[in-house]
Amino acid sequence: MSSPEFLHPIGRLLLRVTATLAGVGVTLFGLLLVTFVIARVVPVDPVLAVVGDNAGPDLYDRTRVELGLDRPLYVQFGLYVSQVARGDFGMSVLTSRPVTEDIARYFPATLELATAATLIGVLLGVPMGVLAAVRQGHWIDHLVRVIGLAGYSIPVFWLGLMGLLLFYAELGWVAGPGRLSIGYEDIVEPVTGLLLLDAALAREWEVFGNAVSHLVLPAGVLGVFSLAYIGRMTRSFMLDQLRQEYIITARVKGVSEARIVWRHALGNIMVPLVTVIALSYAHLLEGSVLTETVFAWPGLGSYITSSLLNVDMNAVLGGTLVVGVVFVGVNLLSDLLYRLFDPRAR
Repeated sequence: MSSPEFLHPIGRLLLRVTATLAGVGVTLFGLLLVTFVIARVVPVDPVLAVVGDNAGPDLYDRTRVELGLDRPLYVQFGLYVSQVARGDFGMSVLTSRPVTEDIARYFPATLELATAATLIGVLLGVPMGVLAAVRQGHWIDHLVRVIGLAGYSIPVFWLGLMGLLLFYAELGWVAGPGRLSIGYEDIVEPVTGLLLLDAALAREWEVFGNAVSHLVLPAGVLGVFSLAYIGRMTRSFMLDQLRQEYIITARVKGVSEARIVWRHALGNIMVPLVTVIALSYAHLLEGSVLTETVFAWPGLGSYITSSLLNVDMNAVLGGTLVVGVVFVGVNLLSDLLYRLFDPRAR
């Protein structure tokens, strides 16, 4: 039989799930409203974007009715919400394909690039931040702080161009712009859209190696900014923890310095550090436009930029919504990871 002691935690869990879903729903609805308003405020005629400047009045009026632009704004917004809820973002003027197909084609490239850059940021930034905090005031600390300052200060397009000039044009260590060399295209059938994963599943190791060679430089450029942010925040969190009384107590008890630093202090900063990493990852997913442009990387950022320059508002708004959903999803994931690293949040 069910008891109040058993129902109480279930009720609290349902309440938290309901509140989370309600928050997500409100956020997405607000995002839909903002994108709808942007589409109506920008000084661009969506009808002309479809039919062209030389279209006659009859074609213009017919297209305007077909797009629903002759209806009141609240009706247009309702139709817009129902259309997006079905996963329909309309047709792209630039590619003449459904925007959903374009996003499914371009987003995996951005996901692959941002994931690789985040791994670089975590694998290098976290140890750098820890060492800088442990060696506060020493040359290691100063070096990490200089790297962090440089990562924030150097323009990404300049760093990308210098990387191409040095490592591709001069030294030939990596492949050039693009995601894959021409000779390796169409060898691997896209399954997930993630080129490295698809090549590994198909056991096409030459394609895999070529894809890695193309990925190293743009991921490294984005990784510099990621490790600068993650390293700086890790150093700040660690300095705060190393001043706590439990650290002094552990040292008095004879606990090894390595265990104190890497087990206790680092373990206690994992909750805020997860937030930092999640936010960094989300920013890389939506903010890699310049990197994708410099390296001719066929990702979502370059797709949105090209669509904006060609007044393809369906593609721009569809891409913007996807970026917003990514932010919401990453925040939800970080909340779940809180409970994994911090028992007090369970």
